[in-house]
Amino acid sequence: MNKPGQGGGGAAATTAAAAAATIHRQRALLQRADADIANLIDNFAHMLKAARVNDPVRNAQENFQMDIHASRVVQAADSLLKLVSELKQNAVFSDFISLNECIAERAARFEEQNSDTERLLLSVGEELGASLVELETHYYKSLQRLSPAEHQAQE
Repeated sequence: MNKPGQGGGGAAATTAAAAAATIHRQRALLQRADADIANLIDNFAHMLKAARVNDPVRNAQENFQMDIHASRVVQAADSLLKLVSELKQNAVFSDFISLNECIAERAARFEEQNSDTERLLLSVGEELGASLVELETHYYKSLQRLSPAEHQAQE
């Protein structure tokens, strides 16, 4: 509940800050993905260039370069796999905006059901009260309630 003098704008500011942080994180992940893919392609291209050399003198040096580029390709692929894992976790755990919207919708639906139920209970209570008054009137006027002496006195 809000106390006098306190505004309810804190939640909106927090949501806006969270949305900005999410957008910034998405941009950073996209930049990282672009850099990893470029690194993977460059190292693969260097590996192919090194594989074309058929000079026996340079073969040892080219084999070493191929090993280096192959390890860099593996590192870039590993980095991409980690990025995919982070994106999956981000999609699962950080989708708070849609999750909050879903919770708010359900809360509104439950509030509506609550008010409908309260109205129904009030109408049932009113009908029950009217029926009870009618039954009490009928009971007190009935002949079965009277003792046999009272019953003969009424005849």
